[in-house]
Amino acid sequence: MAIQTFEVAIGGDTLSAEYGRLAHQANGSLTMRLGDTVVLATVVMNTQPRDGIDYFPLMVDYEEKLYASGKIKGSRFIKREGRPTDEAVLSGRLIDRAIRPLFPDVLKNDVQVILTVLSQDERNDADIIGLNAASAVVAISDIPWDGPVAAVRVGRIGGEWVLNPSYEARETSDLDLVVAGTAEKVIMLEAGANEVTEDDMIAAIIYAKKHIGKIISFIENIQSSVGKQKIDTTAIVSNHAEESAEATDETAKDTEALKIAEEFIRSHIDEYLFVGPMKAKGERKATLKKLTQALEAYLLEQQIGKDKRKKCLELVNPLTEERVTRAILDEDKRVDGREITEIRSLSAVVGFLPRTHGSGLFQRGETQVLSAVTLGAPGDQQIIDGMEEEYKKRYMHHYNFPPFSVGEASPLRGAGRREIGHGALAERALEPVLPKKEDFPYTMRVVSEVLGSNGSSSMGSVCGSTLALMDAGVPISKPVAGIAMGLASDSKGAWKVLTDLQDMEDGDGGMDFKIAGTKDGITAIQMDTKTDGLHDELIKQTFFQAKEARLKILDVMASAIAEPRAELSQYAPRIYTLHVNPDRIRDIIGPGGKTINEIIDKTGVDIDIEQDGTVLVTGTYDNKVDDALKMITDLTREVVAGEVFTGKVTRVESFGIFVEILPKQDGLVHVSKMGEKGPDAWHVGDPVEVRVSGIDDLGRINLALEGVEVVDRPRPPMRPRSDRFSGGGGRDHHRRP
Repeated sequence: MAIQTFEVAIGGDTLSAEYGRLAHQANGSLTMRLGDTVVLATVVMNTQPRDGIDYFPLMVDYEEKLYASGKIKGSRFIKREGRPTDEAVLSGRLIDRAIRPLFPDVLKNDVQVILTVLSQDERNDADIIGLNAASAVVAISDIPWDGPVAAVRVGRIGGEWVLNPSYEARETSDLDLVVAGTAEKVIMLEAGANEVTEDDMIAAIIYAKKHIGKIISFIENIQSSVGKQKIDTTAIVSNHAEESAEATDETAKDTEALKIAEEFIRSHIDEYLFVGPMKAKGERKATLKKLTQALEAYLLEQQIGKDKRKKCLELVNPLTEERVTRAILDEDKRVDGREITEIRSLSAVVGFLPRTHGSGLFQRGETQVLSAVTLGAPGDQQIIDGMEEEYKKRYMHHYNFPPFSVGEASPLRGAGRREIGHGALAERALEPVLPKKEDFPYTMRVVSEVLGSNGSSSMGSVCGSTLALMDAGVPISKPVAGIAMGLASDSKGAWKVLTDLQDMEDGDGGMDFKIAGTKDGITAIQMDTKTDGLHDELIKQTFFQAKEARLKILDVMASAIAEPRAELSQYAPRIYTLHVNPDRIRDIIGPGGKTINEIIDKTGVDIDIEQDGTVLVTGTYDNKVDDALKMITDLTREVVAGEVFTGKVTRVESFGIFVEILPKQDGLVHVSKMGEKGPDAWHVGDPVEVRVSGIDDLGRINLALEGVEVVDRPRPPMRPRSDRFSGGGGRDHHRRP
């Protein structure tokens, strides 16, 4: 196979793709490169559809390889890459949401896209390269798809838009926005922002689309040069139908039976959907069940067989979604009786749990989220050992979605891709309002338990997190709330944006547009759609409609707690800060960590030390925090002349006694400063009250017995002691007298 290379200039850099070198047995494969970051993209489709499913089985896997950045896994025992990191999961979800909407609905074959990071530089993030590579590889394959799409990242530094900013540049940007779509429409959005206004966010999206068009042309050029002929989706469906007919001796599709069923559903559906406002999800489920039962009874009367009836009953859900959409577009009517811009009933409660450091219970309609805050020492930060870099997280949000939240029974497992994604979104939404480490050095962990779900539990966890943090006394700058916006649209271009999306309203032609922020601006966005993309006017309407809803939610939250509590919970640890001479840090740590471990063992506190000499001591009222602070202070304090100490004799010599006045700090009481007593009057371990008479140029402490008036004189220089000499060509060993 001939190797071909394609290039395009993007934002002053060169984006290149190479075809024909790697992974020839996949339906499509290529590598894409920006700078020294290289991603291998492959796509494979199984030849046979999967039976008994009503969804498209797409898998997108983003593989981080540590060799790509020249790293070996930090664990002493496990060196192979294990389960995907949270960052890899989030990158995979980002790509999935961008390419999924453009696959045909009839496709039920398993399709797997794998993005493998082969090389990683310190400038270009592989997620955007991977998304564009995924689009290109599906475009050149024989798999049916209505792409391509393309993606860029947008930042803003000093008021200026920056295309695909580097890692370093993103640290100073007040916006991190990823836009995927075509030159005309947006298919996927992901953003974190420092209270960016709606107008500025719209301007950033428009800026991104200008550059997306150039990458689209680049991918189309690759497709026209090396792309395979697309498989006809009608051939896939008909082939599967023939195989099914052979196996069951029945026709896979009976046009007459389906027509009868469709006429029945269309003529009776309003009797079930709009008999009255159905506020509860359970009511709507029960209504659809009744409609299904009525249809089955009618089909029995028409003497339609079991297998055909099964096919006919599958029409209930899609036709219901279609009717819900038409009612919204034509009549401004929602199944639960709400107005188009109306939010469901809201409630907020704080202090719900008695022993947590902070808790908040937020409910919107049937979506109910309980968030709890735990405050910890600085050393409780999470260390992230990623492919790009190692860093620490002092704020974490973990999102749990148990099966009972949607009335189901299923095995409890670890966090899945959805839980990781929703948790990260809510985490990102709160990050801009968190206090700086210098002002609030605690490690913060929020756990959101979804107790009921019907419409954006992720945005519910944003609200719950805000309530819990304020209840815990975390001094966030402003409360943050979130709302999910939906869409009703048809193939003719009619559309209406829905405030507070829920169950039946998330059908074909819809979107899930989550927006979180404060009263002053947006802090996080996540959008995906079941359309071929959103145009600018629709996006503008969504932003301003969402802001109106967000302000209403913030008002309800303020009625529960208007600002962070002035005091931390009595059960939360306290952090005390000391500043010591950086040269004295070694005195706190001790040889091999012996000293610091002794303090921790005796007092039960946590101790964190910064290189600048900042010492953070964390403990509860049950810990001996005061003792720990005194130990550290005594280890590091600089004594001054005139101070009086009650010390302990540690050594007796003919010329005087050595007294430990502070831990690890001895001084000498010379015979000339002992008054009438001589050294023989003292024994090791005796308590003695002494006064600092002076400190010499070598830092040695000179002492006098308290009450003895003496004039301090310089101590003579140290000399090797003959009894400490190590012969045989060795060296002199001496201790300071």
